[in-house]
Amino acid sequence: MEQNQNGSKAYLISIVMVAVLGGLLFGYDTAVISGAEKGLQAFFLGAKDFTYTDGMHGFTCASALIGCIIGSGLSGLFASNFGRKRSLIFAGACFFASAYGSMDPETFGLLPKGQPDYTLLIVFNLYRVLGGIGVGMASAICPMYIGEVAPSNIRGMLVSFNQFAIIFGQLVVYFVNFIILGEHTNPIIEQIGQGVNSVAASSDPWTIATGWRYMFGSECIPAGLFTLLICFVPETPRYLVSIGQDEKALGILSRINGSLKAQEIINDIKATMTTKTEKLFTYGFMCIFIGIMLSVFQQAVGINAVLYYAPRIFQDMGMDNPMVQTVIMGIVNITFTLVAVFTVEKWGRKPLLIWGSVGMAIGAFGVALTFGNPALDMVTMVSIMVYSASFMFSWGPICWVLIAEIFPNTIRGGAVAIAVAFQWIFNWIVSSSFVPMFNMQLEGDPNFGHWFTYGLYGIICAIAAVFVWKLVPETKGKTLEDMTALWKNRK
Repeated sequence: MEQNQNGSKAYLISIVMVAVLGGLLFGYDTAVISGAEKGLQAFFLGAKDFTYTDGMHGFTCASALIGCIIGSGLSGLFASNFGRKRSLIFAGACFFASAYGSMDPETFGLLPKGQPDYTLLIVFNLYRVLGGIGVGMASAICPMYIGEVAPSNIRGMLVSFNQFAIIFGQLVVYFVNFIILGEHTNPIIEQIGQGVNSVAASSDPWTIATGWRYMFGSECIPAGLFTLLICFVPETPRYLVSIGQDEKALGILSRINGSLKAQEIINDIKATMTTKTEKLFTYGFMCIFIGIMLSVFQQAVGINAVLYYAPRIFQDMGMDNPMVQTVIMGIVNITFTLVAVFTVEKWGRKPLLIWGSVGMAIGAFGVALTFGNPALDMVTMVSIMVYSASFMFSWGPICWVLIAEIFPNTIRGGAVAIAVAFQWIFNWIVSSSFVPMFNMQLEGDPNFGHWFTYGLYGIICAIAAVFVWKLVPETKGKTLEDMTALWKNRK
């Protein structure tokens, strides 16, 4: 981490740590549903004016992802026209409003308190979509922000911290959900027909009426903190150069890199920014295609189905306290994310992605072959951990590193927005399809859905390894300005 002696490491770290709070909120918001979804399902199963089906519950659990698609799609427009900083402030406001509204969807007494009906379901989902808009914008702009302020020799490591923050946010919310649940228990959901359920009479009424509200409301604290702190960080130098504020950009770069290096970076930035923006396909189809497919594979491997539904999966395996296994998985995830943080600049992006894909395939096939066999429960558990851990040192952080750095300066805002929008589209497809696919049954094979689901994920992981090996360029050690030459040479 050696830099020009006049640069301030403390200044760099302080602004990066504020930016990665956006990643923490990303993880917090997307994983809070894992602890709340059963209580939420039981609450809406009590509705009198409609039947709350598995399909509706899958949509409700994944509704935030619709907002993520919208937010990520808008991120390029916001980042290019309003700057990275102001866009993140807007994202923070969306996080806070969504957290409070999801806790109290009755919207300040406008709807009857605690009475589930179709209108309340719509309002709840709208609040989750609002939070998703914040997540979508933060998911695109936070790594972009870090990538644009970080020196090239440690950029991969610092952008990887954003993924660490995402996983840390998920781990925090697992603990928060565990603490909120306390001595209470998740409701027992009984299937009474294809896609139709009821709540067992022995279910804990507190969890159904109140527990899920506290879980969603707990996000107000980190959301408020992020929105406040982001007001005090600088805009990125590359955005400032793009709007003609070279002196301000030079001042920020000097504080980070030292004055001599800062002038060199400014010259490189200006050399690649002859125009504010260029057409999206200026550097060829493959530039955009590879960015999109990195995002698609990060979700199509199925990891978020495990992260969002971890307690349900462990409960279906017969675990006594599935929240404990979920917390253990969170600790494993954060440990292996640190592997990527501290090796990405040494080993490179491609090797981590390839080996992670192989590890995920092994774990997914292990789950497919053993799930539902009580004698092999421990093998299933280990396979899930291998699958999850392999993602955490590879596709989890490295995909964000590549998306933040792989595009040339003049198309980065729009290209990142498109790539991340595809990421959220496939996140929604995987998350909303998991429950009905996982619960599929064939006559004589009640575990058909289990092995089919994880077998499919394992095949996709294997294809992802080949894709990276054949098509993805190595970007280790290259500056953001080097990306222009890289793609011109590959056209």
